[in-house]
Amino acid sequence: MHSLKKHSVLALGYFLLIALLGLALRLFPVVELSFNYRYMVHTHSHVALLGWTYTALTTLIYLAFLSKASMERKYSVLFWGTQVTIIGMLLTFPFTGYALFSIIFSTLFLFASYVFMWFFVKHTSKEQKKTPAYKCIYVSLWYMVLSSLGPWALGAIMNTAGSGSDLYRNAIYFYLHFQYNGWFIMALLGLLLYFLEQKEIELPRDAFAQFFWTMNLGIVTTFCISLLWMNPSNSIYVISALGSVLQLFAFFILIKHVLPFQNEVKRMDSKLFYLSLKIAAIFFLVKLLLQLLGSIPYFASSISSNIDLVIGYLHWIFLGLVSVAVLSFLSHSKLIRITSRSIILYLLGFILTEGLIFYKGTMVWFKAPVIRYYPWLLVLATGILVFSIGNIFVLQLRRKDA
Repeated sequence: MHSLKKHSVLALGYFLLIALLGLALRLFPVVELSFNYRYMVHTHSHVALLGWTYTALTTLIYLAFLSKASMERKYSVLFWGTQVTIIGMLLTFPFTGYALFSIIFSTLFLFASYVFMWFFVKHTSKEQKKTPAYKCIYVSLWYMVLSSLGPWALGAIMNTAGSGSDLYRNAIYFYLHFQYNGWFIMALLGLLLYFLEQKEIELPRDAFAQFFWTMNLGIVTTFCISLLWMNPSNSIYVISALGSVLQLFAFFILIKHVLPFQNEVKRMDSKLFYLSLKIAAIFFLVKLLLQLLGSIPYFASSISSNIDLVIGYLHWIFLGLVSVAVLSFLSHSKLIRITSRSIILYLLGFILTEGLIFYKGTMVWFKAPVIRYYPWLLVLATGILVFSIGNIFVLQLRRKDA
């Protein structure tokens, strides 16, 4: 347990680092900085997905399913080997972008993630494999593996079609879709079901099957939304909309069967845990509604060419839904400590930055001028977000049991 607390603090360290990198990226248009902007974007995104989210999620999964499997030494070797690949990317991407050493570390990370999945499948017990939570985590790890086909394809695409081709862009979208919508979402849902199962709160078998298959069919079919920038045939729009509706349906199935137990959920932990889950659920619902909106031809064509709306949507998932849920689960598992004040400050920074990003995207959409001091306002809002994450990180350093 003590080592897992250290792993969680390390994950928070990555979270603080990507916030600082995000602040540097937002200072770039208004202050003369000497770094390569595109290289720093690559660093920011890799550390965000692989440092903060992957490290935190795998720590939670290990605690829930593998901590009693007598494999602590093996997992420790895998964990620190994985950290070497992440730190390698952190030290190479800012200076070289996609080049030999950064690609080597990225590739080694993929292999390490495959080993984690193998550990998960091999060392979970027969009883665990029967649970709905296991099934969600299992499929989430397959989405993680599936998403890696995108990076694997990039080398071949660059040598043939080139980095400016449709194939190159679609390979990146393939990776992002199955990371965000497959691996992250299903892992979080699996962990939620695990925590509920520990309190003997379980979905009826038929309800879980309906939820599980509807959600996963929606995840697979909504990849078509990532192709709408190409103005494809009407059938792709129909599949996109159908996938969005399926995910909304699955969401309401889950809510319907969890709501009757909300008093039990309140007693699982502090009020903060319950409120964090409610906030994450609201963020999830908004994400699904935006997804459905984005499958409509008019909105799809407008959004796909509007970088601010795309970034705003991705940040809504990452900083809103995923990060709030991860912080909540880490706190519930006693791996980190968070306070009401730290979460309120974090949500304030998040809402301010999202509001400003979506504001600019809307102004660009309607070809209206953006307020003069917009870049500085975004820097200020990002500064609040950085401060809030730094506050959460410092809280861990002050813990006597850390």
